[in-house]
Amino acid sequence: MARERLSVAERREALLRAAVVQIEARGATAVRIADVAAELGVSNALVLYHFATKEHLVAAAFAHAAEEDLARLRTLLGRRTTAVRRLRAAVRWYAPTGQAKGWRLWIESWAAALREPALREVAGSLDRAWKAELASVIAEGAAAGEFACADPSAAAWRLTAFLDGLAVQMTSYPGSLARATMLEWADAALARELGLPSVARTERARAPEGRNSP
Repeated sequence: MARERLSVAERREALLRAAVVQIEARGATAVRIADVAAELGVSNALVLYHFATKEHLVAAAFAHAAEEDLARLRTLLGRRTTAVRRLRAAVRWYAPTGQAKGWRLWIESWAAALREPALREVAGSLDRAWKAELASVIAEGAAAGEFACADPSAAAWRLTAFLDGLAVQMTSYPGSLARATMLEWADAALARELGLPSVARTERARAPEGRNSP
């Protein structure tokens, strides 16, 4: 049977998705060009044609997956509702669920980035983008008088650092903490940063009648 002919963009997309699968299975350090090639039934040379080195492939694969998550975050934060509701939805989505594949990839990238400059640059840039998106909505809510926050950027850093730590614990040690407890702590952390007694209660008070919370 003749192999399906893909455009350059389609082939690159397929290689990136295959690399993500292999990184999740083997780890960013252990994965090989041959593993990615075997995933798609192509030659090592074809992978190297699109990505000159394994390090560039791993960095591009991580960026591909993380940018999809960043797009989802922007969708949540772009909803036509209060800043508090948008932030709470984003914080709760940020939390790991199920097999937490997205978090496994981030944890792999943090470990590998200690020795891989290309991955460190990509992961750092995307991490800053996540914080900037949250800081922007925090600043918007403060300007609208929903809550008081003197330094939205610092609040975003503290909030993501707290959530990252919880996610690492829950992903590395499954079952160590009930998801309901983690979400309660995440809501409490958001409330502290926004100077609110309870994010959930504030959200309900501001929600238009008849609209479900996210």
